[in-house]
Amino acid sequence: MKAVVHVLRFLLRAAPWAMARGALLSITVLLMGAALLGLSGWFITASGLAGLAGIGIGFDFFRPSAGVRFLALGRAAARYGERLLTHDATLRALAKLRVRLLEQEATRDARGLMQLRSEGVLTRIVADVDALDGLALRLLLPVMAALLAHVAVFWVLGWLVGWQMAWAILIGYVPLAALILWRLGRGGLHPSHTAEIEAQSLRRGIIDVIRDREALILRGRIGAREDALLATDEKLRAAARRLDEAERSAGFRLSVLVTVVAGAALAIGGWLVTDNATGAAVAAIGVFVALALAETVLPLRRGFAELGRMAGAARRIGGFDATQPLPPATPPSSDHPPSSYPSSEERAPILAIRRPDFSLDLRPGEAAALTGASGIGKTTLLLQIAGLLPMTPHDGCEAIAVLGRSPRDWEETAVREIVTMVPQRSALLRGSVRENLALAADATDAEMWAALAAADLHHTLDARGGLDTQLGEAGAGLSGGQARRLCLARAVLKRPRLLLLDEPTEGLDDESSHLVLIGIRRALPDAAIVAALHRGSGHPVFGQRYALSVSPRI
Repeated sequence: MKAVVHVLRFLLRAAPWAMARGALLSITVLLMGAALLGLSGWFITASGLAGLAGIGIGFDFFRPSAGVRFLALGRAAARYGERLLTHDATLRALAKLRVRLLEQEATRDARGLMQLRSEGVLTRIVADVDALDGLALRLLLPVMAALLAHVAVFWVLGWLVGWQMAWAILIGYVPLAALILWRLGRGGLHPSHTAEIEAQSLRRGIIDVIRDREALILRGRIGAREDALLATDEKLRAAARRLDEAERSAGFRLSVLVTVVAGAALAIGGWLVTDNATGAAVAAIGVFVALALAETVLPLRRGFAELGRMAGAARRIGGFDATQPLPPATPPSSDHPPSSYPSSEERAPILAIRRPDFSLDLRPGEAAALTGASGIGKTTLLLQIAGLLPMTPHDGCEAIAVLGRSPRDWEETAVREIVTMVPQRSALLRGSVRENLALAADATDAEMWAALAAADLHHTLDARGGLDTQLGEAGAGLSGGQARRLCLARAVLKRPRLLLLDEPTEGLDDESSHLVLIGIRRALPDAAIVAALHRGSGHPVFGQRYALSVSPRI
């Protein structure tokens, strides 16, 4: 439960005063409810006894009825305020929790980010955070309010009615209700956790089917995927049924407990009246208060039934200590990249690499191709050059220097002005081609068309609506090769000093590959270019070629 404690601390610290006011109002609601029924019971009993005794005309009906109205209206107002404050505070805290989780995901290294599926991450975060809303609303605040209300009622009943009545109600409710709720929480751990897992799996499965429906239909797999979703749905329903049965059973036990405690209060009240220790009207207060205190235990069953769901969500988000700040992505630095290139006579290398298998010095206008078998470490090396992966003693890389300094020593914003990398999985957004290109730079339409021409994509888009061509999610509407070229055009707009390309010709035929590489070099004549390639390393653009032989271990 350590993860649950960390999340609770985060929620409470996100809106402490609103939570405190909500908790105070929760206690007020319970106490006013108990006082309302206690006063009503005394009023009904006392007025009935006065009528039987023939002194009803002298009984003061006005002040007790005014008290009943005050407690009823006050309880309604307190309930409204409690719901408003606690729900508002919880929703604000959950919004901060979502942001914190996204920030936590952003601290992954580049390889971890490349392996993430954005829709999967967002679906998990949204579902897990939604599952955690009950921690404060259904568990922490109601349990605290119930315990404090029972303590307050114990002292008031002991002073007003008798300590026998106070002890009977306290012992009847608190330990026995805690036992019932503990059994519910323990018995509901597995089904509630299973229901949440299956619900998230079903949600992701539906998203995947909608996204990949065309490919599934063409491969004849849509029926199998539908059967898998139906099987997941059946598991979800079975877990929900087991959880509902456990909750209904606990509700029945709590209802029996309320009846038993109220009956015990009635018996003790009768004994006190018979023993002349108190009056009948006062003894009735204990009976009605015992009934009112049912409100402290019956609403708790839903929170305890979902304890497994909430605990599982807390574990999946990592159980991080949300009170601690996130570590900075890169060390702070006041350095900035040089504003101009060195003179042609003394051009310093933009990129220098010293490895056991090769040494590389790349100056402005030069290009190098990295070759090697899959898994040899080409992508890892590019990520290290871009400062997106740390170098370790096992990387087989003695030194990487960009403009004379390690990439990890540059400030994040500064290194991004120097280096641009186009990975194998580049992201395109729903929107127009212009909006996707604008992510790279605040460029004019002419500059955007020049970048598209460099990627040999201008003719295709000119026939489809130009820069206003609309794309779907992840660039839907473009073929794989066209989407690749659009990402390359976006990199050209950045006009980097060092351009890193991971399989830039993947999905392109030989003619298109030639035109794209020539176009990028013409658009960026002074940039140093490093490309990881399976094929095409013999292209004349690449004046240097290196075959990797040492596979870095990350």
